Amino acid sequence: MYSTELGLKIFGSEFNKKVHINRIKVLKKNINNFKIFLVIAGTNTSQIPGISAAGISAKSRRTTALADAEFLLNGASKDHKYKLPFLNAGVTPALISYVCAKLINVYPVIIPLGIGVKPYFNHLVVEDKDLGPSNCLTSGESMPKERVLNLYERGLAMGKSSKNPVLISESVPGGTTTAQAVMEAFGLHVSNLVGSSLFKAPRALRREVVQRGLLKANLKTDFDPFDVVASVGDPFQAFSMGLIVGARSAKQPVMLSGGSQMLAVILLVLELLGVNNKDVFIEDVFIATTGWLVKDNSLNDLLNLINEKYNVNLLGLASPLNFKSSKYKELKDYELGHVKEGVGAGGISILAFLNGFTNDEIVSLCQQNLVKMKHLGQISLNKD
Repeated sequence: MYSTELGLKIFGSEFNKKVHINRIKVLKKNINNFKIFLVIAGTNTSQIPGISAAGISAKSRRTTALADAEFLLNGASKDHKYKLPFLNAGVTPALISYVCAKLINVYPVIIPLGIGVKPYFNHLVVEDKDLGPSNCLTSGESMPKERVLNLYERGLAMGKSSKNPVLISESVPGGTTTAQAVMEAFGLHVSNLVGSSLFKAPRALRREVVQRGLLKANLKTDFDPFDVVASVGDPFQAFSMGLIVGARSAKQPVMLSGGSQMLAVILLVLELLGVNNKDVFIEDVFIATTGWLVKDNSLNDLLNLINEKYNVNLLGLASPLNFKSSKYKELKDYELGHVKEGVGAGGISILAFLNGFTNDEIVSLCQQNLVKMKHLGQISLNKD
C-alpha cells in the first residue's frame, strides 16, 4: 500500500506505480461525469441482535437505509421524514457523502430494493416494493431465484444503457454478513477479514450465522452465483452484479464505493464471467473506500485473496479524508474505528479530492451540517 501525491492510498493490485498512476488518470478524466447510484436494500439478517451498528436496535435498522438516502439527497432539513438512527458512537457516513456530493455538484440516484415502503423522495423503481426484505440468510433461502435473476437483468439493462462512468454505493444493514456468506460459499475463508460497522466486528456471531445459512442452503457442486445470492445473499448483490456487468459492456469505468460488500459483488461477477476476458473487464473497475477501513490491512488482504483466486489485478483506493482536526465527538469517533464507511463515503470523497477540494474544506462542511442536523432533531435520541 502506498500514497499518491493527493494522499490517496493505493492497495490490492501488485502492479507497478506507473500502471497505477495511469489507471488513476482514468478516474481524473471522468471525475465530473460519474453517475452515482445509492442502492438501499433490506435483508432480515439485519434483525439478528448484535450483527450491525447501523441502528442500535432491530427496529431502528429497518429505516436506517431510508434515513441515509433521505440525508444523502437533502442534507440537514427541517422537513425530514426519517430520523437517522441513534448510534453508540459516530454519525451516519451519509453526512460525508452529502457534503462531498454537493461539492462536486452531483445528484445521486436512489434505488430502493426490499425496503417495504415507497420512498417519498426521487428514486428509481426496479421491483415491486411489496416484495420486502430478503429473508435472514440463516434460512438458506434468502430470496426466490426468480427475484435474483430479475434484479440482475434490471441492473444489466441499466448498466448497458449507461452513457457515464458509474459509482455504486450502498446502505444495507446486515450487508457485511451476507457478503461474508457469499464469499465463504465460493471457498474463501474470510471470517477474520470482513469488516463491520461495529467498533469490534462480531466475528464469532457472524461465523455462526454464515455456517447455519450455508448448511441450510446445502449448495451442490454445480451451483452458480445466482444460486448463492438466492440462498444467502441480499437484493443489493443481485442488482449490482447486473449493473457492473452492463456498465463494463458499455465500456464505462465502474467505481465500487464501500468495503467487503463491494468485494463480494466483484467475486460474484468474476464467477459469472468464467475464464475469459477477466483482465479487460477488471481494468477500469475500482474499489473505493475510506482510510478508516484500510487501517488494519484486512480489506487489503481480502482484495488480494480475490486477485489471487481469479488471477486479476483489481485496484483499491482509500480516501485521505480524516477528522483528526474536528472538535466534534461524532466525527472524532471515526478516528477511533467507529462506523468507518457506508453510503459511498469513500468513493464520493475521493472524487471530491480529485476535484481539488481539501480535507479542511470537507471537515468544515461536515461539522456545519452535523450541528444543523442535531439542531433540527434529525438524529434519534432514543435507543429504540
